[in-house]
Amino acid sequence: MMLQFLVAMLVSLISIGLHALMTVVAVDIARRAGLRHPARPRSHLMGVMMATAVVLMIAHMLEVFVWAATYAIIGVAAAEQGLLYFAFVNYTTLGYGDITPVREWRLIGPLTAMNGVLLFGWSAAVLFEVLRKTLDHFEAAKAPGFTRP
Repeated sequence: MMLQFLVAMLVSLISIGLHALMTVVAVDIARRAGLRHPARPRSHLMGVMMATAVVLMIAHMLEVFVWAATYAIIGVAAAEQGLLYFAFVNYTTLGYGDITPVREWRLIGPLTAMNGVLLFGWSAAVLFEVLRKTLDHFEAAKAPGFTRP
């Protein structure tokens, strides 16, 4: 059982590192785009939010690939059962249950789900903060005395 926790902690740390890197990328893109003063602020805001969401979705997909690769390395289930699918089901907490891990690794699914829940919450927080900062910037641009850079 301890090996399951250690493997899950290692893979979770890798996922968290990936998510941190992709968050930096998403925030940088949002910050650069948010500093513009478009003629159509609503459309621009939609574009900023969509770009941020896409970057975060790519992060989640990469993290699922890391989990699937780990499943293959440790032999959680037979590869022909679809380890990528199994990783997605666990990471997203969907839990169909049509693929089950071997007895020795049965805690890996809930541990994967715990990592996914944490990172989805992180993504929601990032999206909200990007929205808030972009709206704050648009409001500041309307203020008297504001000069465009």
